[in-house]
Amino acid sequence: MSGIPPTDLILNPDGSIYHLHLLPGDISDTILLVGDPGRVDLISSFFDSVELRKGNREFVTHTGYYRDKRYSVLSTGIGTDNIDIVVNELDALASVDLESRTLLENPGKLTLVRIGTSGALHEDIPPGTTLLTEIAGGFDGLYYFYRDDKKVTVPGLGEAFTGYMGWNKKQADPYFTMGAARLIELFSSPELVSGITISTPGFYAPQMRTIRLAPGDDKLIQKLSSFTFNSIRINNLEMESSALYALSAMLGHDAVTLCVAIANRMTNTFLEEYKPAVEKLALEVLDKLAGYE
Repeated sequence: MSGIPPTDLILNPDGSIYHLHLLPGDISDTILLVGDPGRVDLISSFFDSVELRKGNREFVTHTGYYRDKRYSVLSTGIGTDNIDIVVNELDALASVDLESRTLLENPGKLTLVRIGTSGALHEDIPPGTTLLTEIAGGFDGLYYFYRDDKKVTVPGLGEAFTGYMGWNKKQADPYFTMGAARLIELFSSPELVSGITISTPGFYAPQMRTIRLAPGDDKLIQKLSSFTFNSIRINNLEMESSALYALSAMLGHDAVTLCVAIANRMTNTFLEEYKPAVEKLALEVLDKLAGYE
């Protein structure tokens, strides 16, 4: 069996995966993903012990134990392009013999839980609310660079969305993927708001922010907030979940996103001190995972 070419599976001199600088034994099967490298220290501070700290560029990883179970927390940086790197390299650590560059007979299955921040799209979601992403939609187009043999996108949702929005054909078609059912069930609670999350390929015009350059669609926020599909509405905007859900589903991993709404785009309100809310969410995630697994 021929191995994966070194130009496709790039390794460092110490045998670690190229961007993350990790070896297979460095990570747990359950990984908490955060955008900000500073949040890695925050989450690992809850661990009973930390056995590994590694970092390269924006990709910082800590692995340790919480309530006698092993977890990793890893920073992805911002955007679906970074998620493309993170998910593919984590999958390689779980599914490839790096020495022979061949696929393992029994590839590992990862649990990927993104803990992030986002902007809410409804007046009834005040800043500080935790949002659970049942379905992640992407404006980034990353999904279309992959062959999807599993057909992971939600049937009919993309067509309904583009028709409702009057979608600009010069932009990539939106795509929508369900999160892992077992994780959605695990984290669902009356205190959380569940629905669709949209991941955009930028923070300013793609999320209808203006400093000097005006967005092409000045009604984007209003149209997003009024769209529903099978009684599910779009609750928030961020920049990572669409790639996380699509790539994880195609590779056979389980993924879910939970975000604190730090802004409300309808009321133009912002949670200045949002770190305590993120800290509270991270601890709740660890407690639920520890009680479930």
